[in-house]
Amino acid sequence: MSLKNKDNHNRWRNKTVAFRVSPEEDEQIEIAVKLTGLTKQDYITRRLLCKDVVVQGNPRVYKALRNQLSAVLDELQRIEAGAGMNDELLDTICWIVTIMNGMKEETHGD
Repeated sequence: MSLKNKDNHNRWRNKTVAFRVSPEEDEQIEIAVKLTGLTKQDYITRRLLCKDVVVQGNPRVYKALRNQLSAVLDELQRIEAGAGMNDELLDTICWIVTIMNGMKEETHGD
């Protein structure tokens, strides 16, 4: 096994946990993973173990934020044209706001 199969406590990660999700749930998970900059494994593990998910700003996270904000704008324009808003869009907006607020606090704390 390679080093990347060990966790931050130097324990082997040799157990597989698998579960099924709907396509909509998968899309939400993928968005959250991209916005945090973590691997999907690390994101899901931290969430399942009720640990903090700390976003480290980097070019990949900023690109994901930009892309998600663009997608949110497209959805808001669609809604303005008369279509309804869905819960997934509201969740995405909440994630973006939380991440952006955290980045703002980190910037002011420097």
